[in-house]
Amino acid sequence: MPGPYSILSFAIVYAGSFDGHKFVRPQDYNQVFYRELRPISDSFQQEALDVNGLDRDRLCAEGAAPESAMTEAFHWITANANGAKPVLVAYPLSFDWTWLYWYFTNFCPKGSPFDYSRCFDIKTAHAVKAGIPISRAGRSKLNSYLSSKRQHTHHAVDDAIEQAEIFANIFEWAGVYERTR
Repeated sequence: MPGPYSILSFAIVYAGSFDGHKFVRPQDYNQVFYRELRPISDSFQQEALDVNGLDRDRLCAEGAAPESAMTEAFHWITANANGAKPVLVAYPLSFDWTWLYWYFTNFCPKGSPFDYSRCFDIKTAHAVKAGIPISRAGRSKLNSYLSSKRQHTHHAVDDAIEQAEIFANIFEWAGVYERTR
């Protein structure tokens, strides 16, 4: 949980735009914001470090200050939103939203660029469109035409691009209800 524990890295990827009628996915996923942060506490889980491969000692010395990283991220997000209201999308949303919202509200003077609730849970969208319970809507259970072609590496940039691709695939997918009509 944020506070007692730290974000060591995060990435934000431009995942597309939606005007209420038409969704436009990006041609590529080159619009990326990535930072590695200095830890805010001494608490950490070794298992998490083993998975993400980051060197916590290096980040203690060289990581970006959370205040500068979150302020830079805020400005990057609002600039890439081109005047629209940005929405955070994630799979599952509950994990990324908790951490990013807490960090934005605690370290960015302007708060969260997503306000307090502009967020979209890809897992819920998948469950609704597939007509399945949330418990069966895990990323590992996605049909091949909905999943990303990228390998899940646990590197923040790779995972953010993977989620952006899945989001676009699910957003454009008609779902099971359209096929059964």
